[in-house]
Amino acid sequence: MNKSAIGGVVVLVIVLAGGGALLAMHNSDSSKNKTTSSSDTSMNMDKSSDSTSANQESTNPTATDSVTIDNFAFSPADITVKVGTKVTWTNKDSAAHTVTETDGQAGPSSGNMDKGATYSFTYTKTGTFKYHCAYHSNMTGTVTVTE
Repeated sequence: MNKSAIGGVVVLVIVLAGGGALLAMHNSDSSKNKTTSSSDTSMNMDKSSDSTSANQESTNPTATDSVTIDNFAFSPADITVKVGTKVTWTNKDSAAHTVTETDGQAGPSSGNMDKGATYSFTYTKTGTFKYHCAYHSNMTGTVTVTE
């Protein structure tokens, strides 16, 4: 047998062995996923029996006084604070952003915030205050102020 034929056989053996190993790994992962899926399904059934409270939990504002601007998003986007709380936004993005009230109420108005800049606003009355980035309209947030 010449060298190129031997090389072809070696490549074929390696490809077949690698394919077999991948198939074995896939089957092993599939059986693991089946076990996980069945437990996930039962957990999902438990959650679905009270889907209203699960949905409310995911949309409830987070209790914090700090918001990070990163990846062209406010995080957390929705927060809850008490009256008199000073909320601080920190821009960790490479782009400039603003924190600008959007609902006509007395709210934040940061002006331009370059990377690393912070802006604070103190909420003095109860209510729900919406804001956005004036440069990036898809960036929105809400501050809910309670007693």
